[in-house]
Amino acid sequence: MPDLIYEKFDNHAVFTMNRPERLNALGGTMQAELNEALADFSADAGMRAGIVTGAGRAFSAGADLKEMSARNAGGGNGASLGATAGASMRFARHPKPFIAAVNGLCLAGGLERALDCDIRICSTEAYFGLFEVKRGIMPGYAVHHLGRLVPFGEAMYILLTADRLEPGDALRIGLVHEVVQPERLLPRAVEIAQMIAANAPLAVEGTKAIAHHWRELQLDDSYRLASWVGRVVLDSEDAREGPLAFVEKRPPIWKGH
Repeated sequence: MPDLIYEKFDNHAVFTMNRPERLNALGGTMQAELNEALADFSADAGMRAGIVTGAGRAFSAGADLKEMSARNAGGGNGASLGATAGASMRFARHPKPFIAAVNGLCLAGGLERALDCDIRICSTEAYFGLFEVKRGIMPGYAVHHLGRLVPFGEAMYILLTADRLEPGDALRIGLVHEVVQPERLLPRAVEIAQMIAANAPLAVEGTKAIAHHWRELQLDDSYRLASWVGRVVLDSEDAREGPLAFVEKRPPIWKGH
């Protein structure tokens, strides 16, 4: 089975992260398959909006910590994660709109993938969190973007406490546009996609382009700072200990270096 299922309908496409046994962790061949699907989606003028969701009980648990731990053991460079925080996030900068239909747990890089979409709706069974600081690492995309999408104090609470956010709280702070029953999630996402598709395509793309110009203003400065900070944080012993402790199912032992 592919790690990403790509399905095209009359005027929209559905991108389903498909590693349910790993809670749709962002690893395996998922990114390569997403890139291939996006190339087709971009080239098809009939495709006017994309819907992103997950198979099984998760939207996505974020980075595959087992793969990360194995990479660390092999001498991988953790700082590169911070330097390329936005490299795998392809939806915000795509000319066509994307809707995140968050069906279940949506954590770390999974939440970042949802943040990368233009509109977010979620199921009553969803929950959200940025747990990176529990693993000795930093959020990537979210540390740059979350405070641009929700009130700054709310963003800092999520980023620094690694607390779990329930659907009602996500709606309250504007992280999601709507909360629906599980059986209504994908149909509602399709309704939104069809409303978008009914509008003039150039007007939609132009509107998105201008809106994202404001959202991403001076963002390159933020990425440059993250690259510098990442050399300290993501190459630390703690950044290796966090994923290893997760894999070994034990509390991490922090050293502060």
